Order: sequence, then C-alpha cells, then structure tokens
Amino acid sequence: MRDDTEDPNYLMANERMNLMNMAKLSIKGLIESALNLGRTLDSDYAPLQQFFVVMEHCLKHGLKAKKTFLGQNKSFWGPLELVEKLVPEAAEITASVKDLPGLKTPVGRGRAWLRLALMQKKLSEYMKALINKKELLSEFYEPNALMMEEEGAIIAGLLVGLNVIDANFCMKGEDLDSQVGVIDFSMYLKDGNSSKGSEGDGQITAILDQKNYVEELNRHLNATVNNLQAKVDALEKSNTKLTEELAVANNRIITLQEEMERVKEESSYILESNRKAPKQDRTSEGQALSEARKHLKEETQLRLDVEKELEIQISMRQEMELAMKMLEKDVCEKQDALVCLRQQLDDLRALKHELAFKLQSSDLGVKQKSELNSRLEEKTNQMAATIKQLEQRLRQAERGRQSAELDNRLFKQDFGDKINSLQLEVEELTRQRNQLELELKQERERRLKNSRSIPGKSSQKPEPKMDGKHKIQEEHVKLKQPLEESHRLQSPPVDEQDQPLLSEEPQVCQLCQEGGSLTKNVCENCRGTFCDACSTNELPLPSSIKPERVCNPCHEQLMKQYSTSPG
Repeated sequence: MRDDTEDPNYLMANERMNLMNMAKLSIKGLIESALNLGRTLDSDYAPLQQFFVVMEHCLKHGLKAKKTFLGQNKSFWGPLELVEKLVPEAAEITASVKDLPGLKTPVGRGRAWLRLALMQKKLSEYMKALINKKELLSEFYEPNALMMEEEGAIIAGLLVGLNVIDANFCMKGEDLDSQVGVIDFSMYLKDGNSSKGSEGDGQITAILDQKNYVEELNRHLNATVNNLQAKVDALEKSNTKLTEELAVANNRIITLQEEMERVKEESSYILESNRKAPKQDRTSEGQALSEARKHLKEETQLRLDVEKELEIQISMRQEMELAMKMLEKDVCEKQDALVCLRQQLDDLRALKHELAFKLQSSDLGVKQKSELNSRLEEKTNQMAATIKQLEQRLRQAERGRQSAELDNRLFKQDFGDKINSLQLEVEELTRQRNQLELELKQERERRLKNSRSIPGKSSQKPEPKMDGKHKIQEEHVKLKQPLEESHRLQSPPVDEQDQPLLSEEPQVCQLCQEGGSLTKNVCENCRGTFCDACSTNELPLPSSIKPERVCNPCHEQLMKQYSTSPG
C-alpha cells in the first residue's frame, strides 16, 4: 500500500499550505514593522525583500515547464503579462518593465513587475483579477497549483493590507536577474519567540509547519540538483560527441582542401597541355576537363555543405557552453540555498529541542500543581466537614440556649410572685429579729446589773437566761426556714464545701467567731451575721436591683454563679 506522504497531490497540498502560512507571516511582519518604522520603505528593507521572495515562490508553485532549445524553463512572467489584458491600468507597469534596460531574463521582469505593482498599491487588485481567470491560468499552471486553488485567493485577500505601506524602489541600478530567492526563516522564528507567552500551542504548530516546509523544500531542491546533475552529464556526453564530430569535419575539410588543390593543379596542367596539343586531342581533353569541372563543382558544393554544418555545430557548441555556464551558476545558487536551508534546519531542530525541554518542564510543573491542587481540595473537604460539624454543634447549642431561656422565663413566671412574697416575709422577720435581739440585749444588761447588785441570787439566774436563749434559737430557726426556701428557689444547689459555716449564736461572727460589742452585719443572701471584715462586699441580688451587703463566702459563690451562667 502506497504511503500518503509520497502522493503528489498530498505533497502539492502540503506545499500550498506551507506557502500560505509563510505568506501570512511575511505580510503580517511587513505591516507591523512598517507601521512601527513610520517611513517610506526602500529595496534594502529586509522584511520587504523576504516578502518578494515569498511571493516569487507562491507564483512559481505548480508552473508548467516550457520546452526550449536549452531545456525546460519555468518563469512566472507569463501569467503576470496576462494582467495587462484583464486590468487596463496594469499596461503602464508592463510597459515600464519591458523598457528597463538591465533586465535580460523573464524572472527579472517578473520581480520588477511585483515591485512596481506594490509601489502603485494595486498588487492585491491585480492578483485577484488574475486568480479569477482560471481558464487563462490553466495554460501556465498545473490544476493543483497554488494560483489555481483557494490558497491563492486567500493570499490575494491578505495583500489588501499592504495598501497602507508606502514603498519606493529604484529599478535601474538593481540586479534583479541574478538574485537568489531563499526564504530566511530566522526572521519569523524570532518574531514567534517574542510572542511566546501569548500564542502558546499555536506558535509550536506554526514552527512545526515551517520545519515541514523547509524539509519539503530541501527534498525538492535535492531532486532539482540531481536532475541538473543528470542534465550536466548528458550535456558533457553530447559535448564530447560534438567535439569528435567537429574533429572529423575538420579532417574532412582538410582532405577536401587538399583535393581542391590537386584538382586545381590537374586543371592547370590540362589547360597547358591543351594549348600545346593538337585539336583532336583537345576534344578528348575538353571532355575530361568538363568532367573535372563537374567533379570540382560537386566537391565545392560538398565543401559548402560541410562548412554550413560546421558553423551549425560551432553555434550549437557555443549555445551548449552558454547553457553549461548558466547551469553551473544555477547549481551554485542552489547549493548556496541548500547551505542556508540546512543552517535554518539546524536552527529549527535546536529550537525544537528547546521547546520540547520547556514542554517537559511545563508538564512537570502542571503535575506538581495538580497534586498540590488535589491536596488543597482534600483539605478544603476536611474543613468543610469540620465546618458542618461545628454548624451542627452551634445549632444544638442555640437550641439548648433557647430552651434554657424558655425555662428561665417559665421559672420566673411561676415563682416570681412567691419570691417577692417570701422576700417581704423575710424582711418582716428580720425586723422582728432585730427587735428581739435588742430586747434580749437590754434584758441581759438589766440582769447583769441585777446580778451585780444581788450576789446571793446568782445561782438562780441561768434558768431564765437559758429560756431566753432557747427562744432566740427558735426564732432564728423560724427565720432561717423561709430564707433557705427563697435561696433554694433563687439559686441552684451549692456543695457543702461552698456553704458558709453558720453559727448557732447570732451575736458571734459566723466566720471569725468574734463576739463582744463589735458591729454585726446581716448578709442579704444567706441572712447570716458577720463582722465588718467578713462582709465588706456588695452585689446586686435577684431580690433587689440595688447592691446589697453580702458576706465573703456568698460573694465568692455568687461571682462563680454569675461567671458560669449563660445570661
């Protein structure tokens, strides 16, 4: 099965695509550089020279070879001459090209025509008119040539952008016949590298297309060189044959000259003998003379034919030498072009290796970033799960808080009235207790005075004293019961370690156990009796908004409750 890459149609299509890409690059680079330069361009401007080289390759693609005496000739001047018939304005350019004195070849005339059309800013119009006439182009181009396909129409459309460029060329001093049309790919490769961060994969494909085009062009050039070498060998063989034939003709001419001289001598001898001989002999000699003259005419005619043939052979030899010189010049140009193309191919290979290395490094970076991204995704998933758990806990805590607030409101609604009534009873009982303590104190003082005044009755006094003490204790127990009930309703139960040590004796400080005539204070929380040192703090209680005096243990207990309570 035949490979598609060896198919001529595939090769021609690949060449058309590569030439179209090169035309795009050259036109784009020329417009950008010209706009950045901001002045009239001349023939020494490198992007402009490369543009004409690319256009020359596009016009040469798929040309039919015309057979001449020197061999096959391919020139794009023939299709360009047709533009004069299609667009009358192009007649001026064609006449100017024909009047230029320094142009000797059709290639030079075609190059001059392209430059004049660009100066006239009508190159796109002329190319469109030429491409639209496929029936005329079929005489010069193959059916699958670039000018016969849609790539030619695309290139003609791209040429419209060149109308913004002002160019000025001097054709008289420029040698357009001997220029070597080799595309310099390094100019476009540098331009591709400068925009590497923005184009990415498109640039790599363009460079690969350029590489394929260079390789294809190299193969064609090698085939052309091989054909030229075969032609040179054939011409050398024909030249050796012509030299041999020329030597044979020279030898024949020499022999003919010798025969002519011999015939002349014989004729002169016969004339002299005729003069001296009698008349009878003259008739026979006259016949011999006429025969000799006929023979001489034949020999002279043969000599003229040989001389004409020799002149033809000499002219052919001169033409062959001229063709050999032209072929040698063409071979030298092709070899120079091959050297340039090989150097550009080496640069392309180095650039390809560099791009492959950068591609590998970028792939490694992408893998590392993807691994880091996966790790970050796992962490984000874990954090999302943790956040969900925290949100669930928060909702549970919120529901607990709402239920606690609801319970607290219900508790206040149920027991608020009872607490107020109990507080009123406690206040009434405290007033009664204070009055009883005051009376007890007065009774003690009175009894002390009586005991001092009557020493003999001291043994009978403890009984009423004990009776008064029992009364006070009973009243204290009665006061303590509603107080404990109110304290139990107002505050949660407290451990036995945190309960203040209450003394049964109301007149003694329940913490430091000091009695006597010191000032005693009643704690509004536990209703115990304490000295000034043990009841120096004040706090707002649930029963009152204003701060009330409390003992030190109750102060610590209430501070703990306030700090741990959610409200």
